[in-house]
Amino acid sequence: MEVKMAIKLSNRCRLIKPSPTLSLSAKAKEMKDAGIDVISFSVGEPDFNTPEYIKASAHKAIDANFTRYTNNAGIPELRQAICEKLLRDNGLKYSPKEILVSPGAKAAIVNSLIAVCDDKDQVLMATPYWVSYPYQVALANAEPVYIPTCEEKGYKIQPADLEKAIKENPCSKVLIMNSPSNPTGTVYTQAELSDIAEICIKYNILVISDEIYERLVYDDAKHISIASISEEMKQRTIVINGVSKAYAMTGWRLGYAAGPGDIISAGGMVQEHTTSCVNSITQYACVTALKEEDDSIEKMRVEFARRRDFLYEELKKLPHITCFKPQGAFYIMPGIKWYLENNNQNIKTSDDFCAKLLDKYYVALVSGNSFGMEGTVRFSYANSIENIKEGLNRFASFLAELASGR
Repeated sequence: MEVKMAIKLSNRCRLIKPSPTLSLSAKAKEMKDAGIDVISFSVGEPDFNTPEYIKASAHKAIDANFTRYTNNAGIPELRQAICEKLLRDNGLKYSPKEILVSPGAKAAIVNSLIAVCDDKDQVLMATPYWVSYPYQVALANAEPVYIPTCEEKGYKIQPADLEKAIKENPCSKVLIMNSPSNPTGTVYTQAELSDIAEICIKYNILVISDEIYERLVYDDAKHISIASISEEMKQRTIVINGVSKAYAMTGWRLGYAAGPGDIISAGGMVQEHTTSCVNSITQYACVTALKEEDDSIEKMRVEFARRRDFLYEELKKLPHITCFKPQGAFYIMPGIKWYLENNNQNIKTSDDFCAKLLDKYYVALVSGNSFGMEGTVRFSYANSIENIKEGLNRFASFLAELASGR
């Protein structure tokens, strides 16, 4: 008989749960593979193909046998291209030594957190937050601290609430900002960022600024990096970005961090002993992506804006649904509280709501609980207009069923 030893998992691993967005996407895919007509609004990636000029560059790298290990921090040409991009688009001057290229923006965030956080350090973030932030903080042996926001104020951190959180949590060391935001589509203005920067400077808080959705902004919204507010703020900011969302390159796995040299160097040491360098072919292609951009990126943004407008206007027509109009990214987060309080199907939470919707109407949404915001659900409009229309019809039928008491 086989005897299995009971090995205790680490405390940090026992705190970590599977990504609800990835888990839901996997379940929706399983249902599709079984022949069920599932419409998924759960996925957090563009539904477009990587632009041809980038793919051609990757083929060129393969043909040139550019297939070996690279410098851990990234090939010099790519780090220089990132510096040029940050100066051109954000008014931020960095040297290649202040850039760390990582296998995705997730890795860039984790490297940065591990580089600066010790046990009992506290990391501040807005609620709702991107699903991975609390677990990334846990991997760094730090403690997440949540700052509530609300739909009425655009899901934005208010300066008074930030200062209160810092005073009440004396081990506060880092603030994670995400603009444009996943899951709300919030975009902070320069004035709002200036107010937040003032507090961070006052209390010597480092900001990890997740700007992965930078290129996806709509109407009169403008992306501003908090690092550009002042030189003093730049020295307290790690800018996180990458190519996954704007260039439809999620599977290529490349993100980067830009910031003070000592932190970037420390993050690089973490990376040396974990993932090491990013895929060489991806790096080569990303030099091309950043330096030779064509109009395909703007065409994707325009199409996302069209879908956002349609989805928002249709959601507004549904009874008892509240909805904030996103200014960026490709998500919208309507409130469903009335339906949780007025049904006889024992649906009490957003998790219950999403499970029933998928099982009965074959529509996959992500529960607001995943983002620390009960009473909401998240739609991704990285989907065709046809699928959005059909998914909305099913969603409306489900709401009607709940309201009727059936």
